[in-house]
Amino acid sequence: MPQLEASAAIDFYSETYKDAYSRINAIVIEGEQEANDNYMRLADLLPDQNDQLLSLAKMENRHKKGFEACGRNLKVTPDLEFAREFFSKLHENFQVAAAQNNIVTCLLIQSLIIECFAIAAYNIYIPVADDFARKITEGVVKEEYSHLNFGEEWLKANFETAKAELETANRQNLPLVWQMLNKVEQDAHVLGMEKESLVEDFMIQYGEALENIGFSTREIMRMSALGLSAA
Repeated sequence: MPQLEASAAIDFYSETYKDAYSRINAIVIEGEQEANDNYMRLADLLPDQNDQLLSLAKMENRHKKGFEACGRNLKVTPDLEFAREFFSKLHENFQVAAAQNNIVTCLLIQSLIIECFAIAAYNIYIPVADDFARKITEGVVKEEYSHLNFGEEWLKANFETAKAELETANRQNLPLVWQMLNKVEQDAHVLGMEKESLVEDFMIQYGEALENIGFSTREIMRMSALGLSAA
């Protein structure tokens, strides 16, 4: 169990760890806030799914509170300004798509990219987390799969009409994931999370989601490759 051994060797209260944690913790807090806001906006765009989307938004808000508690537990103040900048391009792309009523693009950004990014990060973080954060994160990651599933199911049901827009949205947004990972590579390393593992887990989650929606293996490989040049 090399990751658990790594966890045992991590000093969660060192200044180096807390400095890196201030940015990683802020990212997960801001990510959950973005998700909350995005699902509320999607509830406006998909009134027939209003109740389910508002329920997902509430869940994301609860996750945010859990991660705020993780920071307090280590006496770390999250660097929320850094986190807002970290998500700024995805945030902007979602807002533009929502204003143009491009529901497919909104769902790709929130229900696929952001959810797969979160699931990958939480999966890699859990084995190296402090005990308090591990319990919180294990609870969160179970619920994130239901959020991913919402987007998959809606896009699968509308696949024929959504396919072209999904490919365009993928081309515009997937490269941002690698840019985001590059920004936090050093901080993630301090927490015991390696970029290669994050990339691998994200690609597995994202590829499976695209497959569930209806894309072929060849199409998924082509779509996935669009982001890798920015890695």
